[in-house]
Amino acid sequence: MSESIGKAPKLLPPALFLMGPTASGKTDLAIKICENLPCEIISVDSALIYRSMDIGTAKPTAEELKKTPHKLIDILDPAQSYSVAEFRKDALSSMQDITARGNIPLLVGGTMMYYKALIDGLSPLPESDQNVRKIIEKKAEELGWDTLHQQLAQIDPVSAKRIHPNDPQRLMRALEVHQLTNCSMTDLMATRSDPIPYNIKQFSINPGDRKILHQRIAQRFELMIDSGFQAEVEKLRVRGDLHLNLPSIRCVGYRQMWQYLDGDFDFNTMREKSVAATRQLAKRQLTWLRGWENIHLLDTFSSDNMSKVIEHSQFQS
Repeated sequence: MSESIGKAPKLLPPALFLMGPTASGKTDLAIKICENLPCEIISVDSALIYRSMDIGTAKPTAEELKKTPHKLIDILDPAQSYSVAEFRKDALSSMQDITARGNIPLLVGGTMMYYKALIDGLSPLPESDQNVRKIIEKKAEELGWDTLHQQLAQIDPVSAKRIHPNDPQRLMRALEVHQLTNCSMTDLMATRSDPIPYNIKQFSINPGDRKILHQRIAQRFELMIDSGFQAEVEKLRVRGDLHLNLPSIRCVGYRQMWQYLDGDFDFNTMREKSVAATRQLAKRQLTWLRGWENIHLLDTFSSDNMSKVIEHSQFQS
């Protein structure tokens, strides 16, 4: 992580980051923070950006959003893609607006790549091109993603080693970048933009015990099922323009429910696969956080979280 965190000049405006794995209690704490500090929430979640995807993403309720509005929620149709660069641009714009109102941006979510892009800046990668993506998708249908992965290995062996053949989203992006720039993603990523111009205080909330986190994940998925998750996905399927290769439908839970509705497996298998995929997501998030610098740890069940946030958020003027 950037060395500027924790050593930022005093004149930089303040911002709070509240990170943590899925089902760790970020939303509840974020709302409480807004009740105690002059904060406004910006969502840092690659699933909450999509409209009509509420239940399976554990989106804050309408009541919660009315009480404490979140920026960068419901900003895209599920048929659209959203890059890390687009997030960084939108998040910085929202942060500037919040700062101008005299409040503190509170960024909440578990998409760690978004946080990293904010803190460290981004490489000068081109914006997505839907025409190029359609060409790549057509090639994938004809040749298979394994073949495209082999092609990537020839033009960008470093990215090919990092990207799994079963990860079409990142594989497509690497191929797209090469087609648009005639340069490899590896070469372009060697140069980065300026880091975020804020004095950041970072927090991570987590139950601590992995078994408890897994229980919370399973319980939350059962609540999603009871709340009509299947009907939500069925409504998306009826549209006819959505498919499993889209980032929205590849979100954990949605992909498995979609495959269940396709007849790939039964309901119980769908449930098991969804919970397992969510656990894997949480594991990746925790792996990110283990190597994160300058972060204050909070316990999901602690009654002192709010006081700790206030204590560690004493920004100097």
